[in-house]
Amino acid sequence: MHHPLRILQIVPSISLVYGGPSQMVLGLSKALAAEGVEVTVLTTDSNGDVGQPPLDVPLDRPIDQEGYQIRYFRCSPFRRYKFSLGLLRWLANHTGEFDLAHIHALFSPISSLSANVARSKQLPYLLRPLGTLDPADLQKKKALKQIYAALLERPNLAGAAAVHFTSPQEAKVSERFGVITQDLVIPLGVNWQKPNPTDSTVAFNTALQNLGIPHQQDIPLVLFMSRIDPKKGLDLLFPALEKLLAEGLKFHFVLAGGNPQDPEYERRIRTQVQESTLAAHSTLAGFVTGDSKTALLQAADLFVLPSYYENFGIAVAEAMAAGVPVVISDQVHIWEDIKQAEAGWVSACEVNALTEQLRAAIQSAPERQRRGTNAQAHALKHYSWQAIAQQTIQAYRQILGGG
Repeated sequence: MHHPLRILQIVPSISLVYGGPSQMVLGLSKALAAEGVEVTVLTTDSNGDVGQPPLDVPLDRPIDQEGYQIRYFRCSPFRRYKFSLGLLRWLANHTGEFDLAHIHALFSPISSLSANVARSKQLPYLLRPLGTLDPADLQKKKALKQIYAALLERPNLAGAAAVHFTSPQEAKVSERFGVITQDLVIPLGVNWQKPNPTDSTVAFNTALQNLGIPHQQDIPLVLFMSRIDPKKGLDLLFPALEKLLAEGLKFHFVLAGGNPQDPEYERRIRTQVQESTLAAHSTLAGFVTGDSKTALLQAADLFVLPSYYENFGIAVAEAMAAGVPVVISDQVHIWEDIKQAEAGWVSACEVNALTEQLRAAIQSAPERQRRGTNAQAHALKHYSWQAIAQQTIQAYRQILGGG
């Protein structure tokens, strides 16, 4: 191919409200652009499902960002479902300007109909399900999803040049509705700059003070930093931590994250911590970003995410890149990598099993240190955006017959 690859990335929203998986499109686009790919991101101005104002962005015009372009479209007529007629119309008129579309999220009308448009215009496309084909996720709104799958997602999967999974485990458990698919397994990347020790110490201490977190050398900081959602296993984590406190183990627990789409659940979780024995040993940090997030990752001695299902676990990869060992469940689909690299501890989704792994991790500072070093080495090698961009470009070229 003589011209640079021209790739469309289509995602319902890139608002922070929707968490890591959609934000990852920006990391991928920047990394692809750095390798000479012409990238255009198509998305909507959606910024949450419960009354938040839309993103304050210029609509339907290209915005240059870190080597690639983003085009935002107004959510209309259905705000709640991140739907945009304008985006679909633009796509139908401009498919000829691109070699391939990489479509992120299934069971989202904008993604499903974009695949439909691409097919009708003979533009090859990849689908990245973001965990939506996980049998556990398909149980939610099951009847509706069966109809939706039959009408839209089954033909979309059948017509896709490939399906992009982020771990072998995600590919293994995913439902295909009887369709044989070409599978690509390419992990997600992490953005992690090693902080400069002199510049970062002040920022680090200030950020911890602002969050009200005591930092004592001999008391390990146990960090949960993810979306506060029922699937994240907090109902396993709290009893496990309470047991360890009752045994006399010393640690400080930080719960960082929010859920703007379900503020009621978030409020219940916060109340649960405040009314438990954890209250005196915990900080509820809320949703963190920027310097606060970096400081928390620097300060953490242990990162914990005992999810019931997690197609990749971007927060886990970020913690690893920062040199923090992790305690995760065997339903976080990169658990095999963690086990092999000796980058942390893996537990079944069960309170006693989780308690056991947390106990082992909290009790041994040398073991945390060793596994944290392994975690960082693994993340920087396998989850660097440059390596992932190169794998992705190779996949695009194979699909397009360019070897």
